[in-house]
Formats: sequence, C-alpha cells, structure tokens
Amino acid sequence: MEEPTPVTAPEGVSASVAPFTYAGATLVAEEFGHAAPTFLLIHGIGMGRSVFGDLAAHLRGHGRIIAIDLPGYGAAPEPARTLTVERTADLVAAFLRGRAIGPVVAVGHSMGTQVAAELAARHPELVTRVVLIAPTVNVRERRASRQLLRLAQDLTVESPRVIAIGAKEYLRAGPHLGRKLRAMLVHRPEDAYPRIHAPALVLRGEHDYVSPRDWCRFVVDRIPDARLAEIEGHGHETMIRDAGPAAARILSFAGA
Repeated sequence: MEEPTPVTAPEGVSASVAPFTYAGATLVAEEFGHAAPTFLLIHGIGMGRSVFGDLAAHLRGHGRIIAIDLPGYGAAPEPARTLTVERTADLVAAFLRGRAIGPVVAVGHSMGTQVAAELAARHPELVTRVVLIAPTVNVRERRASRQLLRLAQDLTVESPRVIAIGAKEYLRAGPHLGRKLRAMLVHRPEDAYPRIHAPALVLRGEHDYVSPRDWCRFVVDRIPDARLAEIEGHGHETMIRDAGPAAARILSFAGA
C-alpha cells in the first residue's frame, strides 16, 4: 500500500498516519493533538479524511483529533468486498479498541453519520457524544437517482473550492462507487437512532437539499437525547467551506 501522508492536520502540526486492518478490511487513521476530548472524524461517501482539513484546524487545541479514511476511500485500499455500514462501524470499533482509544466524540458527515450512528448504537462504551452533520439517507428518498439529484441541487449553492475538493475525492474513491452507494442506501439508520443513548447533535446547512430540515427533525426525534442546529448560508458540505460555525457548535456541544 502507498505510504499515506498527512492531509488533515493544519500546516506545521505533526501528525501520525497509519493503517489499521481488521477482518480483511483496512482503514487509515491520521492523528494529532492531545488531551480530551477525542474527536473521531468520519467522512461521507466518495470522500476521505482530507475534507475535514478546515474543521480539524478549528478543533485544533481543543482535544485530540483522529480523522480516518474508510476502506476504499482516500489512502485506504479497496476491500475485496464492499462493507456494509454495520461492518464498517465494527471495523472502526476494532480500531478504537486495538489502539486503546476512547471513548470518543464521533463526528460523522453524510454517509459518515450512518457509520457514527451504528458505532454509538453497537458499541456504546466507545462513544460519549455523537455529532451527525448532514445525516443520510432521507427515508422518503432512498433511491440512487433521487440522491444524485439532491446532490446536484446542493452543488448549485456550494463554492468552487467545495466542488473541486469533492471532485478530487470522488475520483480517488475508484470504480466501485456504485456498490458503495448501494451499501449506503440499503442501510436503515432510523433503526439505529433509538439505540443511541449518548447525547447527539444534528447539524445541517440551511440550504442542504440532501438532508432537508424535516428529515433532520425526524432524526432528532428518533434519538433519545438529541438536538438540532442549523448553519446559515451553507449546504450539504457545511464542514468543508468555512467550517468555523460548525466547529463552534461542535465544541460547545462537547464542552471543549
């Protein structure tokens, strides 16, 4: 495997980057910072840990940062078989246990919220708080065609920087993006939400077409201890373009 290089840590910050393999699948973790809390950053479909660069810069100095490339994304090799969301959460849990990390504030974006939700539901001892940024998949639109349409709509309100970063990461995700999308769509996060007993923060951008307000309110209502916050002037990629407002809400929620 190609030697991974730090892409999330702010410039001038020393970070360790290393792969972790469990049950035939490998993730890549980048880590920097010290003390509590530990923020675990989980990216969305077609992305990688690099999309958390701006968010990580804002969280720097408030705790330990761990950003991961899930199997088949970023610097992590493609697994022999595409993992389900549940198996992905189990891989992340094995990583946390194997490296004696935790408990963590699990921060997921888009598809990463599904992994974070399953991590909190299946391995509650590893998670103190959950942040779901732009949660997927809206139960009324669980079709590939509908999700692609919503993503296209969202791009109309995003900056050229967000589009450029997203395009680069989607290309890195490789030729198996279709089956990864299917794995995302068949997962039912609404079944995991009631089993999350850690406090949860649901964040959405004001103009997010992929994660509309009524769906996010549904998510909040399904989680026993959850609250909703909205970022003005942002879309689905709210933690990429000017992540300051999202970071402020995350830090307040985590008490960091």
